[in-house]
This record gives sequence, structure tokens and C-alpha cells, in this order.
Amino acid sequence: MSNLKLTLVKDLARHLRAGHPWVFKQAIAKAPKLPAGAIVDIVDHGRFVARGYFDPYSHIAVRVLTRDERESVDAAFFRRRLARALSLREALLDRSESDSYRLVHGEGDGLPGVIVDLYSGFAVLKLYSAGLTPHRAIILEALRAVVPGLKGIVGRDEVDCEPTEGEEGRPQGRTLWGEDAPELVAIRESGARFLVDVLTGQKTGFFLDQRDNRRLVRDLARGREVLNCFSYTGGFSVNAALGGAKQVTSVDLDADAIALARRNFKENGLPAEAHDFLAAEVGEVLKLFAAQGRQFDLVILDPPAYAKSQRAVEAAVAGYASLNRTALSVLKPGGILCTSSCTARVSGEAFLGAVKEAGFNAGVDLQLVHQRYQPPDHPVLLQFPEGRYLKFFVLWRAQSGL
Repeated sequence: MSNLKLTLVKDLARHLRAGHPWVFKQAIAKAPKLPAGAIVDIVDHGRFVARGYFDPYSHIAVRVLTRDERESVDAAFFRRRLARALSLREALLDRSESDSYRLVHGEGDGLPGVIVDLYSGFAVLKLYSAGLTPHRAIILEALRAVVPGLKGIVGRDEVDCEPTEGEEGRPQGRTLWGEDAPELVAIRESGARFLVDVLTGQKTGFFLDQRDNRRLVRDLARGREVLNCFSYTGGFSVNAALGGAKQVTSVDLDADAIALARRNFKENGLPAEAHDFLAAEVGEVLKLFAAQGRQFDLVILDPPAYAKSQRAVEAAVAGYASLNRTALSVLKPGGILCTSSCTARVSGEAFLGAVKEAGFNAGVDLQLVHQRYQPPDHPVLLQFPEGRYLKFFVLWRAQSGL
């Protein structure tokens, strides 16, 4: 049976043929009444352009799965895509000291809307579109067929449609196949150990995209007093302590995350009592430390996304500038600022501009010594620049004016 054909009303055929994976509602001649997940063909003047799945709830009406007219979207299709994703990880990741990584990174792996993170044999599946829900069963079958040594699969998408723009839920995870995941899954990352809440933790439980940056912080922290803002469950904090930091202060508004950060110190044989853990609002803590004249040798900023829509980008850039300006007030001359943005709509250039403005307003000179983006298990499709969301900059605060 042939797929329903949807005709483009805008001159986007070249854009889609070049590889962009999204078709917005306003680009289609008539938004049809189709069930979520229906496989459709996008055509331009009667000619095939791309094939994807339909989502009636999203402003992205179709997410493209293939530009090959001969390729069917079936169980074999998902197995091929998952096998390709696994092959990339096997080729590019050193898994000798880490047993957790992202297996599928949505558009970057040719499976838009699909996220699969592996935590020590447990897969956490997160589907970001209602159009994927009818395909969940064959995605599960593909995971079981492709991933060796899989213990169980946890699902973290429990919504019937895409969340309203600007909202972000944290659905309770549930077992979709195999063993029930323990309350906390113990993982290894670059030789460190972490306990991960794959059932109720943020996103899939841990921020695997910062793995290489956490390892960098370990190398930078020796002998330094470290302040980790938005610390979550202590990923950067543990690495700083393992690297020989003199003392680490972790700050996060989530008291449960702070409690787990303490446990993660103990998991690594680190004396949690020798460090500070504050369940508090980061901005207020930074202002308090500045008023007290307290300063640190290394400050880490890893806030949540600041802009959920394009309209919020200008405010997000201003927010980054303000946050970094306040952080600089507690950074010693000769100290290091590690600052991050996971806001996809804020480009690397715009984010660096916000940090530059922060330095100017603080009256300090900053030297950029590292700039990093996503690790290999979070690949970016070149035709999809929206997928390049993570920015991580390391800056040296000059001892005096340059």
C-alpha cells in the first residue's frame, strides 16, 4: 500500500533534499486528518522528496526518516539505523573506562525525535514526538536485536502529544522490556562511579553529553577551590575532587539531586564531609558569596536551557551575560571559569558574546583556552544546525589587565 502524499506549498524541496529533517505545518498544502505516526511521502510538483512520520500535535508536522524512495519504514529500517548508530559509537568511543553513552541522538542519527541512552546495560528510551508512539514496539524490537548484553529498557515518554512549547515534564519511567532497573543504576564514566536515577531523574537520568568536559575539569582542578553551580548529582564535583581539588562546593536547587551528589562522592571513596553541598538557588548563593568576599579558583556554570522558543532568545543571551557576570565576582584573579550553555537556539557565537559582555561589565580580562561542543555520541547532522546545542567554554581570568 502506498503512503499518503503531502504536497509542499513552499519552496523547500531543495532544503529537504539537502538533508534537513523537519517539515513544518505551514509548509504543507493541507494539514490532513491523519493518526499520529502515519508514514507519509513529501512531494513537490508530484515528485518524491522525502518520507517520514506525521505528528498532528506538533508544529513540526513531519519528521523525515529517509530521502530514498525505495526505502520502506518498517522493522528492518529501525534495525539498520540502530546498527549504524552503534557502529559509530564502537568506532569513536573509548569504552574501556565508561559503560554508559548515548546510542541514538535523534536527528543526528537519522531517527528524529528518538533518544536512547545506555546506562550499564539498561537502555533509557525517550520519544519526543507523539508520531513515534505507534512505532515504539518495533523500536524496542530493534534495540533488543542490535544492542548486545541489554538487560532492560526503560521508557521515559508518557505524554500523548508533544508538550506545550515552554513546558518540560519529567515523566516517571517504566519498564518496557527485560529486567526492572534498580532505583539507582551504578555506572562507570572515565573511571569514576555514579549512581543514576533513570526512572525520575532529569532527562534520562544523567547528562552524558558533558562526559568529556567532566574529565577536563578533573585535569584542571588540582589544588583549587572549586564552585560547581547547577551541580545536579555532582558529575563535575566528583571529577574535580578526584582531580585533587582542595575543596568543592556544589550548589543546586534540587535537594534530592544534592543528596545524590553526596552519595556519588562516597561511591568514589571521597570524604563528602570535607566538601560543601548546598540545596539553594544558584543566583542567591553567588550574590551571598560575593557579599561575603568569598572567592574560588575554579567556577563551573552548567545551567538548564534558558530559551524554549525563538522569542526567548534575546532574554536568554542577557540571562547568560548576567549569570556569568555574577560568577566572575567570586572568581579569583588567575582563576578558571568553565561555562556552558545547552540552549539550542543560542549559537556558540551568541553565547561567547554573552560571556564577553560579562567580562566587560565585571571589569576583567578573559582568555579563552578551550571551546568544546558535543561529544561523538551526540553527533550533529551538518544539514541540521539546530542539533548543535551544547557549548562549553573554559576561560582564564587574567591576573591583571592585558
